Amino acid sequence: MAYRIGRCATTQQRMELGQMTQETWGRVQQGLQKSVGKNNYSNWIEPLEFSGLNDGVATFLVPTNFMGNWVSQNFGDQIKQHLSSAGADVVRVEFSVPKSGASRKPAAKAAPASETPAASGDLGLVPGAPLDPRFTFDSFVVGKPNELAHAAARRVAEGGPVTFNPLFLYGGVGLGKTHLMHAIAWDLHRQSPELNVVYLSAEQFMYRFVQALRERKIMDFKELFRSVDVLMVDDVQFIAGKGSTQEEFFHTFNALVDQNKQIIISADRAPGEIENLEERIASRLSCGLVVDLHPTDYELRLGILQQKVEQYRKQYNDLELAPGVLEFLAHRISTNVRVLEGALTRLFAFASLVGREITLELTQDCLADILRASDRKITVEEIQRRVSEHYNIRLSEMIGPKRMRTIARPRQIAMYLAKQLTSRSLPEIGRRFGGRDHTTVMHGVRRIEELKSIDNQIAEDLELLRRSLEA
Repeated sequence: MAYRIGRCATTQQRMELGQMTQETWGRVQQGLQKSVGKNNYSNWIEPLEFSGLNDGVATFLVPTNFMGNWVSQNFGDQIKQHLSSAGADVVRVEFSVPKSGASRKPAAKAAPASETPAASGDLGLVPGAPLDPRFTFDSFVVGKPNELAHAAARRVAEGGPVTFNPLFLYGGVGLGKTHLMHAIAWDLHRQSPELNVVYLSAEQFMYRFVQALRERKIMDFKELFRSVDVLMVDDVQFIAGKGSTQEEFFHTFNALVDQNKQIIISADRAPGEIENLEERIASRLSCGLVVDLHPTDYELRLGILQQKVEQYRKQYNDLELAPGVLEFLAHRISTNVRVLEGALTRLFAFASLVGREITLELTQDCLADILRASDRKITVEEIQRRVSEHYNIRLSEMIGPKRMRTIARPRQIAMYLAKQLTSRSLPEIGRRFGGRDHTTVMHGVRRIEELKSIDNQIAEDLELLRRSLEA
């Protein structure tokens, strides 16, 4: 039965219509989830709280003005259409922030305490990005290269007083930065579902800032991001060189630190090594705990594979795996955990389809392209990074103009290793060391050749660095 609200409608009719709309809002939400998609639904529709329907105006409560404006512009017509289809005579929809300043509904969706992340599916954070249910502490394999990062993430996930701010995680692709950030968010939501925890990429932060500027809603943007309890920004190197976004990020960062709110940041390199990142931002990002996730070693890669195999055996009906296969993969695919996991997924799927045991021969045939692409290729940049870490100097100093011995000697060692372990010519190596002449590289290589035969410490350092790079 459909009601039409007009000036002649009785109070009883209005009450019945309001009750009817409240009861059917669940069905309306289901329809919206199909039309707007799962992520949009989790981020923007689910947090809405239906308030009432009066004179053809459907009102919803929202956590912030920014969110209300966004939903109105992007999903207002669809909400109105679905309400009308459910039998309500809706002329328009409106969104408002409760006078108390906080909705009766939590701003961020959290999994119930009894529910595991795997059972709850994607978790949509308002106004951030959805979390991956696979990325929990239970599924994170700990080894020497990532044990400090894991311990620091665990400490932050406990909540309570902020001990270091920000927590800055950095490292190459596929080493577990995003996994740890999602794991922190899952634990915080499980323990304290009332917390407003926002996880998003630096690209999303920039997009929303630019949109707020364009629509002249910068105050809503500021209110949104400065009212969170925990802010998590992934791949912060993306904002480097983007002046106004860096400026707003800096002020947001300072405002949250002043309120003693926890900030967690990730990047592909340390703050001081991010090109075109303002010095004041790099300095602020370095004031907390900066933790490097090192490239995986053989033991860690093997542990990751062993954990994945347990999952896949259940999925593929206890498919047989010949001895030595995991060890082979852990040795051959050493650059990226995502590639390693993808290779194992493909291997199990292929063996299941052809009905064969996973042998070393099958592995080599099935993964031939991945194995070729994963053959170890050491780069000059990787050598510079490893040598900088070994001697505790900044990468910028390694390629910079300083000539003091504490910097010049590691620089020569890096040049020597670049000549020995890569196919780069002397001029190419020189260009990667701040544009130095090839004769400078030649002198450095010769000097290390001389020293390694008379200086045991340098000989040991060279052997240690070589093994690390070739692992």
